[in-house]
Amino acid sequence: MSRIKQCFENLEKSGKKALIPYITAGDPSPDSTVTLMNALVDAGADVIEIGMPFSDPMADGPVIQLACERSLAAGTSVKKVLQIITEFRQGNKQTPIVLMGYLNPIEFFGYQAFSDAAKEAGVDGILLVDLTPEEATDVVECFRENEIDLIYLLSPTTTPDRAKKICDLASGYVYYVSVKGVTGSAELDVDSVKKHVDSLREITTLPIGVGFGIRDAKTAAAVSKCADGVIVGSVLVNAIAENKDHQKEYIADALSAILSPMRNEMDA
Repeated sequence: MSRIKQCFENLEKSGKKALIPYITAGDPSPDSTVTLMNALVDAGADVIEIGMPFSDPMADGPVIQLACERSLAAGTSVKKVLQIITEFRQGNKQTPIVLMGYLNPIEFFGYQAFSDAAKEAGVDGILLVDLTPEEATDVVECFRENEIDLIYLLSPTTTPDRAKKICDLASGYVYYVSVKGVTGSAELDVDSVKKHVDSLREITTLPIGVGFGIRDAKTAAAVSKCADGVIVGSVLVNAIAENKDHQKEYIADALSAILSPMRNEMDA
């Protein structure tokens, strides 16, 4: 059983929901990321999404775009991201890791070569924002061979037929984008989120994670009442930006100060 599936099953048994933070690998520097990942786990993270920096992150708003710029300027490559995961795995064998990024760097690396290297590093899932289901057949097989879950985005504008097609290809969990727009771009309408999540449950048994627009503990707790996972990104990445000139331990404390209240409210 994959770490992701095991994680969601364990949470369901305990009556809890997954808290899934996102940070960009190599931001503000490659040698800080493992420290920040460990801090997220200590603050209550169940799964960690790690962004692979890309020069044209089209689905992301300015906060994560700038994080990609800082990471690339610091010399972070796809190989470096995998080295970071390998280092994290030396001390943590349990927490599922999902890589999130775009097709171009993976195509350049080679899908099979990347899948093999990701498996070796200890990656559990991959979310490629611009990989459509129509283009995914060969890619899916590369990752399935290595038991790496392929996670897809669903949006408020995804039609039921297309959502079913996507869910049939997906594994691990599906990522419901709660707002129309890029990351960090709009206020969250929890009632609308619940309506869409309930509709998705009619077509898939996969856990449903909800992201985009979750900025505080109150919103995280509200979303956790209808979703299986709460995905938190821009507010954490913004905290990294605000503290990028401090020591990595200081940045880690800033992330914990955001994530711990979310964990507490979700469990209350």
